[in-house]
Amino acid sequence: MSKLEAIAQAIEVGKIKIVGGLVAEALADKLDPLIILNQGMIQTMSMVGDKFKRGDIFVPEMLIAAKAMKKGVEVLKPHLAGQADVSLGTCIIGSVAGDMHDIGKNLVAMMIESAGFEVIDLGVDVPTEIFIKTIKEHPEVKLVAFSALLTTTMPAMKASVAAVKDSGLQGFKIIVGGAPITQDYAIQIGADGYAPDAGSAAVTAKQLIA
Repeated sequence: MSKLEAIAQAIEVGKIKIVGGLVAEALADKLDPLIILNQGMIQTMSMVGDKFKRGDIFVPEMLIAAKAMKKGVEVLKPHLAGQADVSLGTCIIGSVAGDMHDIGKNLVAMMIESAGFEVIDLGVDVPTEIFIKTIKEHPEVKLVAFSALLTTTMPAMKASVAAVKDSGLQGFKIIVGGAPITQDYAIQIGADGYAPDAGSAAVTAKQLIA
């Protein structure tokens, strides 16, 4: 088994403790850090996302694979400094005001990070003004992601999307998701994209900025 295959397999089955060591070994063998990232990690998480969408695996398996990927990226990051096209851009993500749920949001954040974005996670119960303040502080932002798990916080999502659009800030796309959110609702509130699950979020994120 090649080093890349070993990294991919470890990420797929969530072997968090050994991924870092495997990445370090691959680097010691002079493998290109970008090849490790793209072929050993991002492609693997794409496959994991596909399995999740098909129902072959569930949230726990997806979370542990994403955590394993994150551990590998931590080892890889110092070797990616100065490399071109390492990041697809910055994504700001958070659960809207009044919504304290974070499992789905965390999973989406990890999947989007695995897809090649730098993620700024604002956490839960995020007021609209914090989203806007963070966008202003990061003019390089390419994607803003709003999450809502409760029907009662859907109005807060609508208000946040409207406020961000009315702020005059530009250069990024807005993606929304969460259990009560639908494609029709996303269109209704003016979002640029919608994802029904974490795997789709990563794919849609890349499509939105293409």
